[in-house]
Amino acid sequence: MDALSGPATSILTPGETCWRLERAERLAYIVDAADYFRAAKAAMLQARSRIMLIGWDFDTRIELEPNEATLEGPNRLGDFLSWLIDRQPELDIYLLKWDIGVFTGIGRGMPPIFLLNWITDKRLHLRADSAHPVGSAHHQKIVVIDDAFAFCGGIDMTVERWDSREHREVDERRTDPGGAQHGPWHDATVAVDGAVAGALGELARDRWFTASGEELAPIDAGDAHVWPDFLEPTLRGVDVGIARTRPEFAAHEEVREIEALYLAAILSARDTLYIESQYLAARTLADAIAQRLQDPECPEIVLVLPRHAEGWLEQKAMDGARHRLLHLLWEADKHGRFRAYYPVTAAGSPIYVHAKVLVMDDRLFRIGSSNLNNRSMGFDTECDLAVEGVPGVTAIRDDLLCEHLGVTESELAEAIHAAESSVIGAIEVLREQPGRTLVPFEPDDVEGEDNVLAENELMDPESPPALLPEWIRTAQAAALKSTSIFSTGR
Repeated sequence: MDALSGPATSILTPGETCWRLERAERLAYIVDAADYFRAAKAAMLQARSRIMLIGWDFDTRIELEPNEATLEGPNRLGDFLSWLIDRQPELDIYLLKWDIGVFTGIGRGMPPIFLLNWITDKRLHLRADSAHPVGSAHHQKIVVIDDAFAFCGGIDMTVERWDSREHREVDERRTDPGGAQHGPWHDATVAVDGAVAGALGELARDRWFTASGEELAPIDAGDAHVWPDFLEPTLRGVDVGIARTRPEFAAHEEVREIEALYLAAILSARDTLYIESQYLAARTLADAIAQRLQDPECPEIVLVLPRHAEGWLEQKAMDGARHRLLHLLWEADKHGRFRAYYPVTAAGSPIYVHAKVLVMDDRLFRIGSSNLNNRSMGFDTECDLAVEGVPGVTAIRDDLLCEHLGVTESELAEAIHAAESSVIGAIEVLREQPGRTLVPFEPDDVEGEDNVLAENELMDPESPPALLPEWIRTAQAAALKSTSIFSTGR
C-alpha cells in the first residue's frame, strides 16, 4: 500500500529492514558521553559473569567521570576494568576493537591491545578484529552485560568523545590523556534490557567468534539487576528492531538491513523526518530524499550535520560528497520542505556531530552506529536499534532540538505551535536567539568544497573489494600498508 494513502504499513520487518524484533522492558536514550560514560560505569559495576565491549575504538586511558568521580572504582577505563576483574572473581571481560584502530591508537600513545594481553589478567580478553574486507571497518558500538543489559549507539569509549549537553565553548573536562583539550562533541546512544539485550549479546558473541575463533556460551540473565538506578527509562515494554550492515566476507553473506530501514523511513514519512548524521555521502539515500522533496505532499526533512568532517583527507572526500548531495537536495526542494543545519556553541564555534539518529513523524525512532554514507550501507559492520509505533517519539526529536537551540521544551512547543506545526518554521525563529543554535547550510557555505575525491570508491566504498575495480583494491591495500587513511566514520 502506498505510504501516503491508507493505513501505514509496518516499517520494521524482520529479514528486510531489521534482523529481528525483541522486547525491551526498558529503553533509555542517552545524549552525549558525559551521561553515557557514567551510566556505562554504573552498569558494569553490576556485572557478575561477563562484560562484552564491541567497538570501533577503545582507549583504556580515558576517564569515565572527568568532572568528578561519583561511582565506586578507578576512574580510568583500563584501571576500572582491571579493578572489576579483581573485585568479581566470576567475571570475564571481552574487549574487541577494530584492528586498524589498534595502530591509530599507537599514534595517540596508547599501547596496542594485543600487547596488553601480556600485562593483564587472564580473565580480561582483548582482541583486534581483522575479520573484514580490506579497507573495511568494524564500526559497531555495543556493550553487553550478562546478556541482561546493553548499550548500542554511536558513542565510542575513546578520546575526544566526552562532553556534556551544555557544549561549552571551553571546558577543561574535555582533556585527553596527553593533556590536549578538544572541542565540543555531540553524540547519542541507547540503553536496553530484556530480550533485546540478550539478542545483542548473541550478536556480540557472534562477532567475537568471527574475529577470534572462540565460541562463547550465552548467559542465563535470570534476575540480574544491571540497570543503573539513576537512569530514567524513555520507553517501557517496547519491541525493538535490530538492524545491521555486514559486508560479504569469508562465509558471511552481505547484510544491508540498515539501508533498507533508511529507505523505508524516507518513503513512509508523512509529516517530519529528522536525521542527525556525521556524514551526508550516501547517493542512494540522497536520491530517495530528493524524490520525496519533489512531491507536493513531502514531509519536512531536517538534517543536522557537522560543519566539516574531521581531518584534511576526510574533509576532501566527505565534505566534497556532501557538497554534491546538498546541491542535489536543494535543487529537488520544490516546496521549501528541506533544511540542513550545523550546531554551534554560544560563541559560534561548530559543535561536532557524531550522533546517528533518525525520528520519523511520531512513529519511528532509530539510533545506532550507521551514518548517511556508503560505507554504512554495505561495507562496514554496523548495528542500529529502532522502535516503531510507540506514541511520543517526537519528544526525542524535540529534546535534541532543545539541546541544539538552547531552549526549553515549552519554548520549542510554543514555537512549533506558532509556526502551525512546522518544525522548520520553529527552528528558523528560535535560531535567531542568543546562545547555542543551529546554523543553516547555504550554497555559499559549501562553495569550493567539491573536489575529485568526492563520492569516490576509494574513500567511501559501498561494496567489499572483491566487487570493486582492480585499481581500487590495489590502492586500498597499498594505503593500508602505510597508514590508516580511510574515512571510517569515527
